[in-house]
Amino acid sequence: MAEVTTRRGFLRTSAAAGAGLWLGARTARAARNAAGEELDIGVVGVDGRGAANLAAVSGENIVALCDVDEHRLAQAASRFAGAKTYHDYRRMLDAHELDAVVVSTPDHTHAAATLAALRAGSHVYCEKPLTRTVADARLVAETAREAGLVTQMGTQIHAEPNYRRVVELVRSGTIGAVREVHVLCAKSWGGSAAPTGSHAIPEHLHWDLWLGPSAEVAYNPAYHPANWRRYWAFGGGTLTDMACHYMDLPFWALDLRHPLSVEAEGPQASEHTAPRWLVVRYRFPGPVDGEDLALTWWDGGRRPEELLAEKGLASWRNGVLFIGDGGWLMADYTRHELGGAEAFESPAPFLPASVGHHAEWIAACKEGGPTTCNFTYSGRLTEAVLLGAVAYRSGERLDWDAERLEARGCPAAAAFLRREVREGWGL
Repeated sequence: MAEVTTRRGFLRTSAAAGAGLWLGARTARAARNAAGEELDIGVVGVDGRGAANLAAVSGENIVALCDVDEHRLAQAASRFAGAKTYHDYRRMLDAHELDAVVVSTPDHTHAAATLAALRAGSHVYCEKPLTRTVADARLVAETAREAGLVTQMGTQIHAEPNYRRVVELVRSGTIGAVREVHVLCAKSWGGSAAPTGSHAIPEHLHWDLWLGPSAEVAYNPAYHPANWRRYWAFGGGTLTDMACHYMDLPFWALDLRHPLSVEAEGPQASEHTAPRWLVVRYRFPGPVDGEDLALTWWDGGRRPEELLAEKGLASWRNGVLFIGDGGWLMADYTRHELGGAEAFESPAPFLPASVGHHAEWIAACKEGGPTTCNFTYSGRLTEAVLLGAVAYRSGERLDWDAERLEARGCPAAAAFLRREVREGWGL
């Protein structure tokens, strides 16, 4: 155990001193894994996406399992006899020297659990979106970078071959310079009224721990187990549920960073619930100096119908349409279609095939290599996605100052960029 303690000392010191000292910890880790040792992993959230993530890392040493639902926790624990069980991830982190932590909780607890794990010196895999607020996304990304730890956000489609081929086509100039992108998502995840009525907390559910850093509200079955996504206190509807998957493709292919401006339209905004449909218009620095790139998000049945019909794409329900000077390219998770382009030579593949989204993270934890959806990249993606919700809720166009993390001339946005945290759950 002395070797493990020393290694953890390296990790904790690196969180304060930066990546330089982390190299010493990584050397110790590499030596340990050269001997064939598995990672000691703790998993926070073990059902739904948590169950899938747990299965994906089950080849390592699952040391600890944490879930606020006793039934779900017991079911997962039955498959990992040696794992200790917890309802509070803070207790789990206090009790174990974990190499890595997987966070698969609802959105409102992503930041708190991830930051606690990073500050304990553990590598982290966190489901999308990385956080529930823009400010939290920036804090998580900066904390991970300063600590020099290996991170990955759970945008699993990023590892699929179709996305890689689309990125190669765009970057090779197959359709020329791209100045316009449309992102389509047919899903509608919002619109419920604020929950009402008095309900007893199920005996198997630790409701206060489920709330975590969020403001205290009474238990209601409208929130748990799945419908929390409809409510601003815990999620952000279709946009925050799905845009980290679909907007990942243009972010990667076009090397997007921070938007210049964001504006949104939808039904009348509710204080409590996300909208049934949303259209978000982003402007990013374009491929030519002085020209912006326009990216528009469409969900809940809203679509650029005329544009899609003109290009013979009316049957596509979900996906990303790149419009370039020399043609267009439409893609979803598994297929892509080119149109309007002159005869071209398909570029030879230059992006290496993925070993798998989770496997890539595990290998990097052991060997110190890179990950494609690390928190620097996925933090920027999450910020942009969440800014769409901020623009909608504030009712104003955001002229975005990424360095200052503020919308110039839009004080109404400030209330939605950050959140207050309950005592004991500080970020």
